[in-house]
Amino acid sequence: MSASTQDRSADPTKGRQKIVLIASLTSSLTNFRLELIKELIKAGHEVVAMAPDHDPPVERDLRTLGVRFIRIPMSRAGVNPIKDVATLAALVWHFLRERPSAILPYTMKPIIYGGIAARLSGISGRYFLVTGLGHMFAVDEGETAFRRTLRAMCVGLYRLALKGAHCVFVYNEADFNDIEARRLTDNISVVSMVPGSGVDLQHYGASEPPLSPPVFLLVARLLHDKGIAEFVEAARVVRARQPGTQFQLIGHFDPNPTAISSAQVSQWVAEGAVQYLGTTRDIRLYLKNCSVFVLPSYYREGIPRSILEAMATGRAIITTDLPGCRDTVEPGINGVLVRPRDSADLAGAIESFLTAPDTITAMGNASRRIAEKRFDVRLVNRLLLSRMNLDNCAASASVHQHQPAGGAAPQATK
Repeated sequence: MSASTQDRSADPTKGRQKIVLIASLTSSLTNFRLELIKELIKAGHEVVAMAPDHDPPVERDLRTLGVRFIRIPMSRAGVNPIKDVATLAALVWHFLRERPSAILPYTMKPIIYGGIAARLSGISGRYFLVTGLGHMFAVDEGETAFRRTLRAMCVGLYRLALKGAHCVFVYNEADFNDIEARRLTDNISVVSMVPGSGVDLQHYGASEPPLSPPVFLLVARLLHDKGIAEFVEAARVVRARQPGTQFQLIGHFDPNPTAISSAQVSQWVAEGAVQYLGTTRDIRLYLKNCSVFVLPSYYREGIPRSILEAMATGRAIITTDLPGCRDTVEPGINGVLVRPRDSADLAGAIESFLTAPDTITAMGNASRRIAEKRFDVRLVNRLLLSRMNLDNCAASASVHQHQPAGGAAPQATK
C-alpha cells in the first residue's frame, strides 16, 4: 500500500491521533523523550513506543503514562542485512496492525527503517528527529573503501526513508548542510532546526560546584570517538602536576565499531588516571558532585544531551570546537572549546580552571542561564508539536528566536 492510497497525516482538527515513537535503545524513551511523550499525551494523543531491548523499569514507566510499548528486532550498530530486513519487516507488520497517524523515529536505524516501512504502509505523517548523523558521516583522512561504501549505502537508505517527509528536525547547522549537500531529502524546506532535545530545568536543578577537590566528569558511551582516550591522557598530564585533581568517567560499553573495551578501562583505573563509576539511570548526583563537565567528543554529535544536563546543573563546560558541541558553549562565558583529538589542548583547558578556581562557579552560573534561555525542554517540545501539527498552541514563537551559542540565530526552518 503506497502513501498515495491512504493519507493518514497527523492533523489536530481530526481529534485524537496515534503517534509511534521509534528508538534504537529502550532506555532513551524515558531518559531523553519523557517530556515529549508527556506533551503528546497532554495534547490528547495516543502514544505507542517501539524499541528493541527489554527494559522493565522503562516499560513500567511507560505503562504508568498510558504508553504501549512494542519490542522490535533491531541490531543497533550492526551491518547484517538479514537482521536489517527483519527490522523493516517487523515495522511494516506493526504499522499495518497499529495504523498510526504519524511516526517519529530518532537515530539512524529507526529513521531509515521506520521511514521506509511507513512509506510501504501508507503512513503519510512521517516526522524524523535527526539527533546527530553519527560517526558514519564523519569523514576521516585515510578512511577505508569499505567505510566509504557503507556511507554511500547509508545515503541511499536515508533518501528512501526521508522522501516525502513532512518534517525533518535537526540540531545543528552542520547536519542541515550535510542533509542538503548529500540530498538526503527531496525537499529541503521540510528540514527544521531545533535547539537539541532540550533539558528539564526542574529535574536538573542548579547547585554550587565543589572546588576542593576539583572533579572533572565525562559522561558518554564508551567510544573512542567521544574523546575518552584524550580525556585519560589529559588526566595523566594534569595529575602529574596536581595529583589531588579527580577525573571521573561514567558510561556504558557499546557494540559500536569504535567502542572501548572493559579491559582498557580497567587498565586506566589501575594506573590511577581516572575513576570509572559504571553506569547510572540518574546522573544528577554525579553532576552535583563534579566541578566541571568535560566532553572532548569528535563523534558527529547533534547537541549532546549530557552537556545540556550539566549546564542545567550549573556546571562549566569543556568540549570540542565541532558542530553540536560548540553550540552549547560561549567561550570564556560558560566554558572552553578545545581542538578535537588534542589531549594537550584539553589538559591546558582543565588546568585553566585549576589556576583560576573562581571561574568554575562563574561559568557554571552562566551555563545555567544559557540553559534557561535556549534549551528549556518545554520550549523545544512546543516547537516540535507545533511543526508536526499536533498542537494548536502557537506558543513556539519564542523558540523560533533561538540564538545558538557564539553565533547568529538560525531560523526554525532553514
